[in-house]
Amino acid sequence: MLAVSVVPAVFYVLFIYCISLINGGMFDVCRSLRGSEAGPGWEFYPCQPPATNMKEVMQIRVDPPGITCGNPPERFCTLENPYLCSDECDASSPDLSHPPQLMGDRERGGLITYWQTVTWSRYPEPLLANITLSWNKSLEVVDDIVVTFEYGRPTSMVLEKSLDKGETWQPYQYYADDCLEAFGMSPKRVFDLAPSNLTRVICTEQYSRWVGAKEEKVVVFEVRARFGVFAGPKLISMDALYTRMETMKGLRDFFTFTNLRLRLLRPALGGTYVQKDNLLKYFYAISNIDVPARCKCNLHASQCLLRDATLQCDCDHNTSGQDCQRCSQGFKSRSWRPGSYLPLPRGTANTCEAAETAVNCECNGHSNRCSYIDFINVVTCVSCKHNTRGQNCQYCRLGYYRNASLQLDDDNICVECLCDVDGSVSPHCSDFGVCQCKDGATGRRCDSCLPGYTWRGGGASCTANVCDERLLCQNGGTCQDFQRCVCPDRFTGALCEKKVCLKKGGCPEDAAGSVPSLTSQLYLLTLSLTLSTFC
Repeated sequence: MLAVSVVPAVFYVLFIYCISLINGGMFDVCRSLRGSEAGPGWEFYPCQPPATNMKEVMQIRVDPPGITCGNPPERFCTLENPYLCSDECDASSPDLSHPPQLMGDRERGGLITYWQTVTWSRYPEPLLANITLSWNKSLEVVDDIVVTFEYGRPTSMVLEKSLDKGETWQPYQYYADDCLEAFGMSPKRVFDLAPSNLTRVICTEQYSRWVGAKEEKVVVFEVRARFGVFAGPKLISMDALYTRMETMKGLRDFFTFTNLRLRLLRPALGGTYVQKDNLLKYFYAISNIDVPARCKCNLHASQCLLRDATLQCDCDHNTSGQDCQRCSQGFKSRSWRPGSYLPLPRGTANTCEAAETAVNCECNGHSNRCSYIDFINVVTCVSCKHNTRGQNCQYCRLGYYRNASLQLDDDNICVECLCDVDGSVSPHCSDFGVCQCKDGATGRRCDSCLPGYTWRGGGASCTANVCDERLLCQNGGTCQDFQRCVCPDRFTGALCEKKVCLKKGGCPEDAAGSVPSLTSQLYLLTLSLTLSTFC
């Protein structure tokens, strides 16, 4: 089911502006090359990836099974028109289905798509649904998390978070039209919090009460307002926020998660009690979930990459791991520490240090020697081991490819291509270990043949078949080594498809203007000589 969007484009512009404001352009560089009397060297800074909308890479799961509408198809009403039940949800129809992935899609052309549950036809049994959002990576939220509901916001729900990839969960915020009745908590708003209790989990009634307007769609987890307690309502005093992040116990962990979960406990009721005579108007529907956040890299990376469908910090400061949470191999003479925002404005990198001979080397554990090339002002690694190459031993030698499942500092990071000498064009392969094959050859190493070809070796690789199970020798001929048909008497041709004519004066086809093949002529000459011997 598609509907016309009424959200103005300016909302998206403001959303991006707020993210860039919070990011602030600070801590976006991990290092710079500086000159000194002792020679050039690296100066390191704490750094973090830019913020982005993490809905682009989130995985969505809903439960219990069967909670998504459409199987079997069913009708539903809306709270605005509760007795006009002409809408239908049907999982078998692209235009009428509402699968979970529509909560995170990009809605194009002004059209809204949404996920929807079954209706509350089993009342008084609770209508419960869980939505789990996973990234398999530690993230730091940087702005308001916004969930957009269609056809009414829930009467009660809970937003939860996990710090250990879904092993355990803890509440982030409660939502209800009556917090005391639903959760036994007094209602509060973020503006009621003070710096000393900013990480308190609250219940808010702001996003659950029915106001009767279709425009009231969003449920918000207010992050910006919490930042504003320290940085001011317009987030101008970011230094104060960064200072609190370092000095206030548990504050950075409060804004950190690997997974989020929405527990939908009671659907929108339209401001009244449950009307049992029309249960088709009670359900949940979500069109969009915005999660503005950045990868948590412990201030040791300025980029976060998507590798094999998994987010990974592009670690600096001699650190490694998905979150840059440990020292790289060969840089463990001092214990690992996260970077620090303090002292402002540049902070402290807290790099992993190595032995004295390798203090300025950044070679991912594949070399402990560096050289400064003065005419291009670059420090580069010397004698990279483990089949690596490059300024930081970050690439593989020609004839090798990178094992994407291993950390960059692993001794076995580069795997030999092993392209077949006969079947491949060169000994080099792609970044995924796939060799470039000659005509007729196939396989990752080009060591087998496509259908219709036979392996010859000795530089010949795969040779096209003259005859095989698809190109059969005709008229009783026998295929020999896939390269020639051995024909019976009186037949010739590549597939023994031609008759050898013995009639004196030529065959009818010869009279029609055809020219006998060389094989036919030789055969007739031999036959003529043989017959003349006996005559």
